[in-house]
Formats: sequence, structure tokens, C-alpha cells
Amino acid sequence: MSAGKKLDQAFEKLGKEKSISFELDLDVDAETIKQMDAGSDPAPGEEIPAEAAELISGVKVSVTVESKKPIDESEEKDLVGMAMKVSSPDGDLVEYRVVGDHTYIRSDVEALTKAMGSPMPPADELPPEAAGLKKVLEGEWVKFSTEEMKKAGQEMGQEPGAKPSPEPSLDPKTQKKLLEALREVIAREVDFTTAGGKDGTEHITATAPFRTLVAELIGEVRPLTKDLPPGMDLPSDKDLKEIPDTKVSADFTLKNGELTEVYVDLAKLAENAKVKKFGLVLKMSGGTKPTAPAGATELNVEELMGGLFGAMMPEEGFDEGTLPGEGTEEGFTESAA
Repeated sequence: MSAGKKLDQAFEKLGKEKSISFELDLDVDAETIKQMDAGSDPAPGEEIPAEAAELISGVKVSVTVESKKPIDESEEKDLVGMAMKVSSPDGDLVEYRVVGDHTYIRSDVEALTKAMGSPMPPADELPPEAAGLKKVLEGEWVKFSTEEMKKAGQEMGQEPGAKPSPEPSLDPKTQKKLLEALREVIAREVDFTTAGGKDGTEHITATAPFRTLVAELIGEVRPLTKDLPPGMDLPSDKDLKEIPDTKVSADFTLKNGELTEVYVDLAKLAENAKVKKFGLVLKMSGGTKPTAPAGATELNVEELMGGLFGAMMPEEGFDEGTLPGEGTEEGFTESAA
């Protein structure tokens, strides 16, 4: 059996599962991230903070999705749970779960704001109407209605009284055409090599010139443009010319025919001679089962949105056209110090 066919079968097996879990990790150190940032010629004072570089280099994202149907047949209405967790060597940063009708969130706000250089106000300085946000800042679980939040998001982006526009989606026929287009391009442009390992382990390496691969894929998708959701604009030929055409490789690890890990080498795409090691690692793992955490504080959407924006804006010194903290010595920055 060819290496390409083995990969096809491995992905088909994943698609037949009703639950899928994976972990994303960047194989890069903080110094390399700073070098890449410097290579982008940031404006003075806009350089990436050392704390943020350390955070990015050590962060891991784990995701679990559960459905009533096999994953490759599922639509949004079939999903029964989702869990996502962003963690670092020092602990969990953000955790997010969707179970039943509610979304649950908790986060280490102190660690996040320290790394990003954007401090939030202390929890004990929040106004009474921001009681729900106080729980968030204290790192406790909070929950809110998923449907109400979705409606609030739609209303914020449209004229008052207007009917909500339907969410963009792909119909099953278009999804199938896109998948077939992807398979054709991969079969035509990607070179596969394979090497055996111990205990049923096999490594398959796929190599292709990046710009050529993307351009060929876009060329296959263009005839389907009329079937794509509104707002899904494809890159122009000019955009494609700006993509490096260096060869990139992805290493797939199979265990008894099942996909267990994918490593994508991104170092050459950085177009920086100093970048020697920069990869994206995807590991199939057990993940966190999407269960409702006990003791979560329930928030209504108005309280959440009002508390969030109320905490972000100073009570005084905020004039029309002036950003919070500008034109005044008081406000967000000073109160958060």
C-alpha cells in the first residue's frame, strides 16, 4: 500500500470516531520568537515582550470534540460537547467548555495580562455591576447561555431592529467537493516517503513547495466560489506571489495504522537565516472530557457584557473620540497599577 493511501485510511479512521482529541504545541524557543519578531521590523516600542515570547514558546492547546454522529458526518447541531484548554509549564491559562446549553470559562488572568503587558483592574476595584467579571478575574468557573451570547454577538454587528443574518456555513456537497480538491492536489504535488519503526510504528514524510501547493489548491477551489459562504474571499495571484515557495515537510506518525502525531517543519517559511528550529506539533491525545464543572457562577449576557466594558472604561475623563486612558492621568492604566 502506498504512503499516501495509508495516510488516507488513517484520516478516514479519525473521521469515523464520535469523539476526537488532540494537542497543539509549538516546537520553538523564546529567543527564536524574538528573532522572528525582530525580522518583521516592528515599530519602536512594539517589540514582543520577553514574557510574551516565553509564554508562546511554552504554550499548549488541547481540544476535545464529542458528537452524536461520526465526526466526518457531523454538523453543529450534532455536537454534544467541546473542551479546550490552553496551558503553560506554570499551569493552565484558559479553559473553555461547551456542555448542553451553557458555555463554561475560567482563566489565569494575572498570568495572561503579565505576559501580554495589558493589566486588568484588580477584582476589588470593580464596580458592583461587574460582579460576574470579578469571578473571572479571580480564576473561578463562570457559565452563560451559549445561545444568548450568540444572539448578543449578532446584535452588536447589525443595525437595530434588523433580522439576524444566517451564520455562514458550507453545505455537505460543497464540503465533499473541497475535500476531493484537496486530495487531488496532494496526490499531484506532494512527495511521500515512508520509514518503518518499532512496535507497529511507521513514519510518513510529505514534502512539497509551499507556494505551489497553496496556489494549486486555490486553483481547484476557485470554481466553487459561488458555493462558499459570504465573506470567504480567496487570495489573489498577487497575494500568492508573496508566499515563499520553499519546500516544507510534514512528518506523520502512525501506530498500527492510526494517526498519533503530526510534525510540520515551519523553519523555512520564516525566511530568517537565524531560525533553525520552528515546528508545529499535533498529537492525538485523550484530552479533557467535556463535562460541566461544579460550582460555576451563572452570568447573564447583559451582566457579562456590561461588566466587561464597564471595567475596561474609566468612569471619568472619557470623551467622545478619546480612548480609555488617553488625555487623562487617571483611568485604566493607573487604576490597574
